[in-house]
Amino acid sequence: MPLLARVGGFLVAGPIFSSASVPMVVRVGVVLLLTVFFGLSGGFAAMPPMDGNPVADSLLLAKELLIGLALGLSCNLVYLAVQQGARITAQQMGMHDAGLLDPISGEEAQAVGMLFEMVFAMLFLTAGGHLVMLNLLAQSYGAFPAAAPVDTAALAGMVMTASSTMLVLALKMAAPMLAAFLVLSVVLAVLARVLPEINILLASFPLRIGLGLLMAAGMMPALGGMAQWIAEWMTRITVL
Repeated sequence: MPLLARVGGFLVAGPIFSSASVPMVVRVGVVLLLTVFFGLSGGFAAMPPMDGNPVADSLLLAKELLIGLALGLSCNLVYLAVQQGARITAQQMGMHDAGLLDPISGEEAQAVGMLFEMVFAMLFLTAGGHLVMLNLLAQSYGAFPAAAPVDTAALAGMVMTASSTMLVLALKMAAPMLAAFLVLSVVLAVLARVLPEINILLASFPLRIGLGLLMAAGMMPALGGMAQWIAEWMTRITVL
């Protein structure tokens, strides 16, 4: 049961497996399968047994669940950096109000953001990101042993580090787009002064969309390197 709590918490809060597009039956099956796999691997000899004390057993399960949720949330925060960068891109293109239903998150999203997310998800899996997450879950028992008291400071620091990393990656991803649209805004401002009879607001819409699509196409090759970097970052998450 303690192993099931940590594995379940990790998959509930982590990327890929927690997606709304994954059926609940599949998620439950993956949790049970991984619990059996890790339990039979023989690497969890220090797992404290449940002695039948309701209070002690409840605290043990809560501690394991908290560790799993913190690990999964830290991975998911960094994974969502692409989503945040794509939303900044869509906002600069003027497509912020053109919302569609995202089948991955179940929330309203922009077409450009959905394109970035789907491409990044495939690249992340191609880079072995799912294997990195499972390896992280197995190695977490070395950093957070089940028999030891929970280190809330380390868990909180891990989540905060993941949050700051997400913001930095999102800004780095959107930086070329922001620079390009800054130049476009300056050009449009000059045209508005030189040719005041032109409706700059109306003329800027196709220019923004065209420039945004051109920049998005140029950013696509960089997503592969970003997926590999995030996968490598996840391998060091317990020592940050």
